[in-house]
Amino acid sequence: MNSTTVRTLLVRGMFAGAVAGLLASVVAYVIGNPSVDAAIAYEAAHSTEAGHEMFSRAQQSTIGLATAMTVFGTAIGGIGSLAFCFAYGRIGRFGARATTALIAVGLFATTYLVPFLKYPANPPATSDPATLNQRTTLFFLMIALSVLLGIAAVMLGRTLAPRWGTGNAAVAAVAAFVAILAAAMVFLPTVDETPADFPANVLWQFRLGAIGTQIALWAAFALVYGRLAERVLEPRPAFGAGSAAGQTATAAH
Repeated sequence: MNSTTVRTLLVRGMFAGAVAGLLASVVAYVIGNPSVDAAIAYEAAHSTEAGHEMFSRAQQSTIGLATAMTVFGTAIGGIGSLAFCFAYGRIGRFGARATTALIAVGLFATTYLVPFLKYPANPPATSDPATLNQRTTLFFLMIALSVLLGIAAVMLGRTLAPRWGTGNAAVAAVAAFVAILAAAMVFLPTVDETPADFPANVLWQFRLGAIGTQIALWAAFALVYGRLAERVLEPRPAFGAGSAAGQTATAAH
C-alpha cells in the first residue's frame, strides 16, 4: 500500500470518525444524560460547596458533548484507519468492509471494553478528586496492557495457525489473552469510591450509557469507514462499462 493510498485512507478515516463521534453524541445525550443529571443532583444535595460553572449544564450536555465526541471520534478514526492500513491483506482474505469491522471490534475491545471491566466509568459524585491522577494512570495502564496483549494474541494466532489450524490457533490465542488479562486484573489495584447511599440504578444507567455510546461510536465508524475504504481499494466498474465492453467484444466477432 503506497503512501498516497495511506494518506487517502487516513483522511477518510478521520472523516468517518468525526461522523461516528457526532452520532455517538446523540446516543450519549439520549441514554447517558439523564443519569448524569441525577448524579449532579445527588452531588448538589450532599455538598456544601457552591461552585461557579463557566458553561451551563445545557451547554455542556449539547454543544459541549457534541464537540468533545466529534473531536474524539476524529482521533479514533485516524487511529483506526492506520490500524486498517496495517491489517488489510495481512489477517486473511477479508475485504475492506470485513477488515474494518474486525479492526473496530478489536479496538473497541482492547481500548475500552477490557479496561472498563476493571475500571468502569463512574458518574459525578462517585469519585474522590484527590485520586484522579492515580485512577487516570491505572486506566491508561490497563489500556496499554490490553492493546499490547491483543497484538501479542494476534501474533500468537498467526504463528500457531500453520501447525494447529486457524480455528485451534484462534482459540489458543484468545485463551492466552483472557488468562493473562485476568491475572493482571487480580493484581492491579481496585478502585471503589462510590458512596454507599449513591443510587444503584443511577450508577447502572450511567455505565450502560457509557458503554452504549462507545458501541455506537465504533459501530458507526465500521459502517462509514468500511464503505469509504472499499471505494478506494475495491472500486467497482462504472455503470454500463461492463456491458459496453461486452458489446464491443461481440461486435468484434
